[in-house]
Amino acid sequence: MAQEIDRDFDFIGGEVLHFNKPLHWTSFKLVKKLRGHIHQHYGIKKFKVGHAGTLDPLATGVMTICTGKATKLIESLQGEDKEYITTIALGATTPSFDLETEVDQTFPTEHITRERVEEVLASFVGDIEQVPPIFSAVKIDGERAYKLARKGDEVELKAKVIRIDEIELLEFSQTAIRIRVACGKGTYIRSLARDIGMALDSGGHLTELIRTRIGKVRLEDCFSVEQIADIVSRGIAPKDNNIKK
Repeated sequence: MAQEIDRDFDFIGGEVLHFNKPLHWTSFKLVKKLRGHIHQHYGIKKFKVGHAGTLDPLATGVMTICTGKATKLIESLQGEDKEYITTIALGATTPSFDLETEVDQTFPTEHITRERVEEVLASFVGDIEQVPPIFSAVKIDGERAYKLARKGDEVELKAKVIRIDEIELLEFSQTAIRIRVACGKGTYIRSLARDIGMALDSGGHLTELIRTRIGKVRLEDCFSVEQIADIVSRGIAPKDNNIKK
């Protein structure tokens, strides 16, 4: 269910909007769609629109988009705590830790029990070290890691400390688990899936990822991409004569 459009929007003065990013959309595609509608509506050639926190194309859920003067808030908004619901396939790994790449190794899962899964999940709560996926936007000598990985270059990323506040087991089978994760800035749920699989003496990779919360904003508070045209049509006409048209 999408958020109702019940007010006017001052895109030039600055808006912080929350959208439910669709599956297979890049974060940039969502930004580009909103910016394009604002450009067309106002006839403005240069206008700032940016996102606070990337979501992978295979992920859905809450994405924060800032416009105009509110783009100055992006850095602080990126530090908000987040919550995810994810499904992890057990017994197999992929180079990207999700479905972007093919399975490269398989492992037994007959030994995995619900009790063991709950023990392993509890061991990840708190401050932990995590190595980002090589298929990620982390920069190595100025170039994104995923670009190097897709070219077949050897990529080595350093571990960093991240914070996991809660992990809840929602569904269990020996071949897949569904969990809820509340975490701090910089957490890669794909890496968490890999590490959980390893801790279970097996393998693991994401098959679904939904970001259900950023800060206090939940999925039900988000607009849908289908509402973008209506949202922009509710925009307040710019008063700044210096805006380039």
